[in-house]
Amino acid sequence: MDVGGTFTDFTIQDELSGELLIAKHLTTPEDPSIGAMKEIDRLANEKNLDLKEVSQVIHGTTFPSNLIIERKGRNTFLITTKGFKDVLEIARIKRYDLYDLFIDKPVPLVPRRSIREVTERLAYDGSILIPLNENEARRVIDELVSLGAESIAICLLHSYANPVHERMLKKIIEERYRGICVSLSSEISANYKEYERTSTTVANAYLMKGVAHYIKNLKEQFEKRGFDKNIYIMQSNGGIAASSTMEKLPVHMVESGPAAGAQLSASFGKTLHVENLLSFEMGGTTAKICPIVKGEPKITDEFEIEKIKLRSGSGLPINIPAIDMIEIGAGGGSIARVNMGLLMVGPDSAGAMPGPMCYGIGGQEPTVTDANLVLGYLNPNFFAGGEMKLDPEASAAGIRDKIARPLGYSVEQAAWGIYEIVTANMARATRVMTIERGYDPRDFVLIAFGGAGPMHASRVAKTVGIKKLIIPVFAGVASALGMLITDPKFHFSRTYISKLDGIAMTKAKEIYRELQAAGLENLNRCGAVGTFKYFKSCDMRYFGQGHEINVPVLEEDLSENGATMLKVRFNQEYRRNYGYVDEDAEIEVVTFKLTAVCLRPKFELKTGKKGSRHPDPMKGEREIYIPEEKKFRSSPVYDREKLYQGFKVRGPAIVEERTSSTVVFLGDNLEVDGLGNLLITLNEREKKGK
Repeated sequence: MDVGGTFTDFTIQDELSGELLIAKHLTTPEDPSIGAMKEIDRLANEKNLDLKEVSQVIHGTTFPSNLIIERKGRNTFLITTKGFKDVLEIARIKRYDLYDLFIDKPVPLVPRRSIREVTERLAYDGSILIPLNENEARRVIDELVSLGAESIAICLLHSYANPVHERMLKKIIEERYRGICVSLSSEISANYKEYERTSTTVANAYLMKGVAHYIKNLKEQFEKRGFDKNIYIMQSNGGIAASSTMEKLPVHMVESGPAAGAQLSASFGKTLHVENLLSFEMGGTTAKICPIVKGEPKITDEFEIEKIKLRSGSGLPINIPAIDMIEIGAGGGSIARVNMGLLMVGPDSAGAMPGPMCYGIGGQEPTVTDANLVLGYLNPNFFAGGEMKLDPEASAAGIRDKIARPLGYSVEQAAWGIYEIVTANMARATRVMTIERGYDPRDFVLIAFGGAGPMHASRVAKTVGIKKLIIPVFAGVASALGMLITDPKFHFSRTYISKLDGIAMTKAKEIYRELQAAGLENLNRCGAVGTFKYFKSCDMRYFGQGHEINVPVLEEDLSENGATMLKVRFNQEYRRNYGYVDEDAEIEVVTFKLTAVCLRPKFELKTGKKGSRHPDPMKGEREIYIPEEKKFRSSPVYDREKLYQGFKVRGPAIVEERTSSTVVFLGDNLEVDGLGNLLITLNEREKKGK
């Protein structure tokens, strides 16, 4: 199950038959488990499901990221090395916008008044320069407890090279005070770069109490219903882990749900033999864009929360492995308003409560969903499979009063303006994830999902020059579906800065042995069953550089002549990235990395229906807005469940399913493949503006 800001999505798979059951339910913001368990109870009753017979539950959630964004954590403190109290305030000196004199740096999760220092000092190689003053440390810890500390982050200088002082502090806390959560930077992010490591450790401490309570409550709800096995949590790196592990490492859950969607896109790409895909998910609250290059989503260690205007360096850095994607406030619930004579959409959302005006549960502001309803792209009687009835008159009245009249537009012009602006926002984010990373979007195929994604995909694609798009089966709950095909996966890293030579490779062997042991322990802890694989890599650079590139490390690289082979591979990768190499330059190894994964058997989607045109997949006709003609036109509406392999139609048309609705615009061509995916080829003449 995937808890989003507006809807919670469910997929249930029968492991014997392969049959899939899908559902949606409005998220309950006060406690997401309420709505989730209510829907699970309904499904169990209607489908005669016994939770005692369920083999596993996989859960993705926006809860951790919301805790950070809404600043709902509390009583979190930081202990650091004497002289480094201001590392979070100083952050990085460089400005993310050189020409804006009024920019704000990210606000730290822990204010300066909640930071304490201890006397100790390690050198960069881990040698002890000044031993930890244990008496001072006890006084500092006693003071924090007296101030109400519930969670303490410990980040000491160069502890990635030697965690001895951090572990001593943790031992003091555990011996004197039970129930206090402790996060060590040497366990959370054993990498250099002091600001990023401190920010990541603080984020983990900030989340621990709230996430532990959230997971405990979720477990109790399932146990009451007879489920007593592992609950797995989706991680930001695209893998799953046991909930007990995530209670200690909640920072790895920050991009939980979106990662599953990217994994599903990669899986579909392999099935359809498409190497370069652009994963585009648009739900009720946000839109997520992720490039899939050569069949795999890129993993990054430079993840940021709360970016301003999508600018790198403007958000809170979280130094954990995460699928490289961008998330913006553009969803079905994004609120439209007029500000200083301009129409703006988002980033704030009406969410599940009060929701869009058409929901009829208290929403007072028009949203993207209201615009889609007015434009005819949504069926008011078939939203969420008919379980929710929408009110078109409420949407039209809200858009007329709040948008159309202030701007002097007709209702349909205002609705299309809302549609176009939110689409432009997503197209801008798409350019950030492609062009700014050196990719040409025209070389990609767009795969669109989420409740609102298939309604906006064509216009996003046309804006950035993409010619083809895929609307996968079960598009409205694709992220939840992605969790069913995800493997247990853990990333480990350790900084060791050294010249690339035989000594470094000997040290690498030792580090990889320790990292592999940690990977095996974590895979066993989550009860993983399958083939265990370990993938090694290393961040490297020319001596004197401040940034690294990641290079795969093979077993032969750890041999006597391994440094020479690794140098060749580094130069090849460097040339691929920058177009030149310096054969004589000295090379440094910086951080050794290891990914531990359990490759599990995957389910296969059943092929789509073949052949017969009966029963007729056409449900009827509906007036929908045709932007090229600037008017409404009666257009066919098709039932996706009745579409068969080889079915073709030329737009305009609407394809409806229980959890989503696909708009095929004027002149675009749709075809159904053998898996039931909708393949849309965009009208070239229209795309070029001819």
